[in-house]
Amino acid sequence: MLTLLLDIITTAAILFIVSAGLLAIFGVLKIVNFAHGAWLTVGAYCAVVTAGLGLNPWLALPLAFAAGAVLGALTERLIVRPLYARPLDAILATWGLSIVIGQLITLWFGRDVQFTVSLLSGTVDIFGTAYSLYRLFALAAALVIGIGVTFVLEGTRLGLSARAIIMNEALARALGLDTARIRLVTFMIGTGLTALAGVLLTPLTSVDPNMGVAWLIGAFMLVMVAGSSFGALAVACLLFGGAQVIVSTFISPILGGITIAVLSALVLRISSKGFSRV
Repeated sequence: MLTLLLDIITTAAILFIVSAGLLAIFGVLKIVNFAHGAWLTVGAYCAVVTAGLGLNPWLALPLAFAAGAVLGALTERLIVRPLYARPLDAILATWGLSIVIGQLITLWFGRDVQFTVSLLSGTVDIFGTAYSLYRLFALAAALVIGIGVTFVLEGTRLGLSARAIIMNEALARALGLDTARIRLVTFMIGTGLTALAGVLLTPLTSVDPNMGVAWLIGAFMLVMVAGSSFGALAVACLLFGGAQVIVSTFISPILGGITIAVLSALVLRISSKGFSRV
């Protein structure tokens, strides 16, 4: 029973880590970044490169964030910025970008599945139950990311400006805010967080050019339910992630794989705003 509870909590944490970057972009820019899976893959291959060079595997974390942020800046400036007024075109453009990134990764690294060294190995004893130390670290990482994002949104000028854009972009621009710069920085933070999430996923899954696709749909559905609220995202990850673990454990892993999508669709059918009021 304790193991099941820990699985629910840590699965929710992993889902939050994977979805946070997507929500950062959607919440401010109102753009669904369908290259999200590609940024996860970029981060994962940063871990592969770090391991291949014989460097400390922890260095993959800042390397991935920097790579994601720089590539995100180029993407926002060259592809996304002209499409803010055409969100459907932005979805298609980012989806196309994800395909291009996947093919470039395949050309460089090949299609072979790769594995990386875990940042933390072993188990820890919790009330007589041995549990994965890395999954507990993922929980701590989710808390750090959540607190960090909350601080940026609530305690910095960037966060205040971003919230002003969310509420009324035209008024924010009239008040002299550099909305283009705020959009750029927000996109960089979102893609940086996503690439960072890619590194954190590598001890839990194999790395291949298409690994991000498997996480994209779940993250997308969670963000649609959460709206622009990280608090709502945390609630959605806990509820839907918990349901996924329970269904996978007691019924079928195959049904567990579609649990998040099904529950998200049901919630949005009942309330188009999902959990955004949480």
